[in-house]
Amino acid sequence: MPYPLPPRSAWWFDFVRDRVAAPYLRKHCHAVRVSRASAPWPTDGAPVLVAMNHPSWWDPLLAFVLSRQLAGYAHFGVIDARMLAKYPILAKAGIFGIDLDSRRGAAAFLRNGRAVLERPRHALWVTAQGTFVDVRTRPLGLRPGVGHLAAAMATGWVVPVALEMGFWNERAPEALARVGAALPVGGVAKEQSQRIEAALTVTLDGLAEDSRSRDPARFATVIQGRTGIGGVYDLWRRLKSAVRGKRFDPTHGGAP
Repeated sequence: MPYPLPPRSAWWFDFVRDRVAAPYLRKHCHAVRVSRASAPWPTDGAPVLVAMNHPSWWDPLLAFVLSRQLAGYAHFGVIDARMLAKYPILAKAGIFGIDLDSRRGAAAFLRNGRAVLERPRHALWVTAQGTFVDVRTRPLGLRPGVGHLAAAMATGWVVPVALEMGFWNERAPEALARVGAALPVGGVAKEQSQRIEAALTVTLDGLAEDSRSRDPARFATVIQGRTGIGGVYDLWRRLKSAVRGKRFDPTHGGAP
């Protein structure tokens, strides 16, 4: 008999993704971009464990937006129980809280994770480091739970997803992502942990090269956010453009 799923309302998940996460990222980021060098997502309908790094507070919002790329799936996620108490809006969207520092929390993670990953067209998004870690830190130090989950899966895939928040030429940050090649599941938990960490490291290194280029052409833009300085300064720039008969460009570095 399958494990019961964590609470999730499909309508509420869509609302949080489209009416909360996406507008918030649009307001506070210059853009959300996915590397064009990303590997394709699995298309066979098998369950997917998404293993992400955890560089910032923005990661759950990015996961919501990126879930659109894995269409037709019911998406779930994991968060520190203390954070879920601060953001209860996530509870009905398939995000379940766990105690990161107890055996009970580890058991809950595995139980809920297996409930999601034993069902086709279900995906579980996990920040596999468990706590905030700088993107330059090596080794990544993934927690063992993600390897145990991957080993317990009878079928499906593990997909490494690298995330980075960086500043290019504009006031607001660039939210960047790169999808790595899907990994098979099953086997031994420790070996799975090592395999996932190695794949996520390669994906992160590739994203770092993309980010250092500061070249928007290397990315597909998922969300285009705000540009310009704002306030009185942009009002003055706009007036100067109007006087000169030119189209106002609010960007600092020029539109790509």
